[in-house]
Amino acid sequence: LVHHRNLLIVTNNINVANILAVNPECQVIVTGGTLRRSDGGLIGDLATQTIQQFKFDLAIVGCSALDQDGDMLDFDIQEVNVSKSIIRQARMTYLVADHSKFQRTAPGRIASLSEIDTFFTDRPLADMLRSKCDEWGTEVVVAQPDED
Repeated sequence: LVHHRNLLIVTNNINVANILAVNPECQVIVTGGTLRRSDGGLIGDLATQTIQQFKFDLAIVGCSALDQDGDMLDFDIQEVNVSKSIIRQARMTYLVADHSKFQRTAPGRIASLSEIDTFFTDRPLADMLRSKCDEWGTEVVVAQPDED
């Protein structure tokens, strides 16, 4: 996104906003909310209310865990609510989650992979979850490492 032009980007993460701030061709809006110091996330009602003011062409979300049923999970219930709002307001949603999230558990449910258009990850999924994604129409893209 750093090199794209004419984008309006809404983020609930101050670290993401700082990375994108170097691109004068993009407008960056930060949601506001309570700062989660561990990762720069902005959470809570203010973040959720700001997100609800927009309709996104594309949303990019993450999660802390992804269970065998294809549920996206998180440890922070306020982050769960923010992520749910983002998905609800998006025409298309991408999930980005590496293999460390597979078969991990967390208490808060964000959504099912059935609600995601494309899932980007770094390792192939287990056969059962891959079959579910095929059934749901969720595209799975396994990223290849850079060959430097």
